[in-house]
Parts: sequence; structure tokens; C-alpha cells
Amino acid sequence: MSKRHSQKHKIDRRLGENIWGRPKSPLNARAYGPGQHGQRRKSKLSDFGIQLRAKQKLKGYYGSITEKAFKRVYAEAARRRGDTGENLIGILESRLDAIVYRAKFVPTVFAARQFVNHGHVQVNGKRVNIPSYNVQPGDVISIRERSKQLTIVLEAVQLAERDVPDYVDVDHSKMTATFVRVPALGDVPYPVQMEPNLVVEFYSR
Repeated sequence: MSKRHSQKHKIDRRLGENIWGRPKSPLNARAYGPGQHGQRRKSKLSDFGIQLRAKQKLKGYYGSITEKAFKRVYAEAARRRGDTGENLIGILESRLDAIVYRAKFVPTVFAARQFVNHGHVQVNGKRVNIPSYNVQPGDVISIRERSKQLTIVLEAVQLAERDVPDYVDVDHSKMTATFVRVPALGDVPYPVQMEPNLVVEFYSR
């Protein structure tokens, strides 16, 4: 698993948006960028800057995926038939850590990556510890029996700040979730507007 070197709490402020919709986002208290010059007036972004910011926002949302890994995701999205932007979202939402987060088994996408990496999750009854594992429609994701009573899981299930989307069928009494279908962009409950078309433009330059 790659290590995230940047502080996750600064991602919101750097991008100027509460990208996870968290009530405790530092952006809620300090609506400007981090660091010594965070409050200076923002300059107008170029087309490249707008595309770059869209890419950073999407990467950041899924737990600050590395550039190398994100490029692989884009290459796969471009290889598939259909709209590349929609394919990109579908691949990202099919990641095991993304589904664990959507199912509300953990409170954050960062916790989801760690939770999977530590071996708490099974796919179709077999333990999988790869956060980027590609889940297929119909696959059943479950929490290992000995992990069901972990505080992080019990607290996440009770979170009222987000709902489980309809492309993930969850049974919290059994701690299982079925990936029903690959979602389109409009199906994903992003707290902020994501613009995969700009990400496609960035990599198509």
C-alpha cells in the first residue's frame, strides 16, 4: 500500500471545497488555503489550472490516490467502450475501499483503505486486503466476524451525515454489502461537483 505523505486535513482547504461533506472539515472554520499565504487573493485559473484542479479533487476524494495509480485508472477508462469520463467514475466506484466507504462500514475513505489493508474485509467469503481490488456487480462484501464489533465500524453505521447509494445493497445487521451495479456519474452522491470530463481533457493534452 502506498503511503500518503500530504495531510488529509489540508486537502479540503487547498482545493477550497469540502469534498467529503464532513461537518468537521477544517474548511468550515478556515475557508482559505493552508499555510502562510493561504489568505492571499486567488488568481484566475487557466484552462490547464482548472483541469488540474478537477483531477486533484477527484484523486483526493478517493483517498489521495497516487498519480501513477490514477493514470492506470484513466488508461483503463480510455480503453473501454463508451464515455471515458463515465468509465473513470465507474472504475473508481468499483474499488473495494470505495464500496466499504459507501456501505458505511467506516467513516472516511482513508479509513476504508486502511480497513481493507488490515484484512478486515472479505469478498465472496475470501479475505481481500487490496484497497484497489476491482469489485464486480453481484459480489458480496462482508466484514470478517472478529472485526464486526470494532468501534470504528459500530460508529460508522450510525453516521447520519451520508446515506448508502442505491447501487450498494447493505445489510448492517449482518455487516454485508452487495455491489448491485456500476454507477454512472449522476448516481454517485458526491458532496461537491466532480468534473471527470475535465480530467479527460487534462490527460488528453
